[in-house]
Amino acid sequence: MSPHPYAEIPELSTDSSQPGVIRVPVEQDIPFTARVRRLVDTAEFQRLRQITQLALASRVYPGAVHSRFEHALGVYHNALRYLWQLGSDPRFAAIVSPHDAQVLIVAALLHDIGHWPFCHPIEDLALPGMPPHETYAAEFLGPNSQLTAVLDEDWGIAPHEILEVLTGQSSDPSLCLRQSILSGPIDIDKMDYLNRDSQHCGVPYGRNFDRSRLISSLILNEQQDGLALTSKGRTAAEMMVFARYIMFSEVYWHHTVRAATTMFARAFFEIHAAVDLRDMFRMTEPEMIATMCEAAADTPAHSLTSGLFGASRRLHKRLREYSVFQNEGMYRRLRQMSYPDLVACSNRLAARLAEHGGSELQPVDVLIDAPPVHREVEFKVDIFYSDDNEFRPLRDVSPIVASMSNTAFDDCVKRVRICVAEDRLPDMPPAERLDELVAECVADQVKASPHPE
Repeated sequence: MSPHPYAEIPELSTDSSQPGVIRVPVEQDIPFTARVRRLVDTAEFQRLRQITQLALASRVYPGAVHSRFEHALGVYHNALRYLWQLGSDPRFAAIVSPHDAQVLIVAALLHDIGHWPFCHPIEDLALPGMPPHETYAAEFLGPNSQLTAVLDEDWGIAPHEILEVLTGQSSDPSLCLRQSILSGPIDIDKMDYLNRDSQHCGVPYGRNFDRSRLISSLILNEQQDGLALTSKGRTAAEMMVFARYIMFSEVYWHHTVRAATTMFARAFFEIHAAVDLRDMFRMTEPEMIATMCEAAADTPAHSLTSGLFGASRRLHKRLREYSVFQNEGMYRRLRQMSYPDLVACSNRLAARLAEHGGSELQPVDVLIDAPPVHREVEFKVDIFYSDDNEFRPLRDVSPIVASMSNTAFDDCVKRVRICVAEDRLPDMPPAERLDELVAECVADQVKASPHPE
């Protein structure tokens, strides 16, 4: 038997003299070589200890306070497992050199290095000049950073090689493959966060798929530009698709999690022009919270930041919900609005509701939460049937996956919701009248918007 093509990589070595493991939940012993330790010990990486993985979900699931530091170690572990499995496919080893494999290992460890606190809710606002967090990784891989020094001295890797895997656009086969492993239908990121988030939230949904079977079934696809699975991995892939669907439905887009998230988004929108975003995005989570609360102190956003981060928890309550199953037309119209238009529309609605109820409503007392324009990565993966020597799309051989694809994952799990401050609930009109007011506000906003439908 020929030696494994990546056996000389210390993190993949079977040599028992390689010292060290680090333990993370759930019962993972992760290889922790000296050079990995030196990356992890840098100030840039240690910052991830102070950024929670699920941000405001802890307002609903108290255990969801795990950090991106923990998640990054899990993704790194998955990279090792993927490389060991895929290295047995001669086609993969011919494309991804041992150096390329080591770049992937480091990129997996550093894939969230550009994350700032509450990164995803902020990115979803799509405000002008706001960089995606992957691009912001360059801020932490500059010439004077500890990370860059360790990459050069211990790994022989240049920062641009890591950034290419995180953000690069290229037709290079090796880069395409490594990007697919890090961010694709069956990537090492999803493989970790579904399981880890489920564990910390205290729910079973993200843990109910066979990760070991999925990994042991990995092969190169027919085009040699992405991953596929042998037929033995089909059921595990179906279970992963379903696990992801349920985690979005019951955790990430739980109505109270989204109420907290839309309160945060509106507060950030109100204060973002008054703060130095470049400095803010280098902060830890407690530092960002303190900065936001200070900036919001004398603004309407104060009620939002105090409700989220003050001594008492005061979250807006769901007033109305629209989806493909409930008033689809309204759902579509609100979903396609930009965030500034959505704010303007919710302000109009607050004013109309105040007129209707005869009471004073602050604009931030009524918030419209709509999904961002961008959509989740579609689960496109091929299954290889050795008896027929044929690759077939998973959706063609799985009624479960076909059904989810046809009914649009995003539209089923991501609803448009109107939230209102709890003490204003008694003043709200019945559903039928509310829908009329919302329709009027949407129509007015479309007319007023410089970018109409």
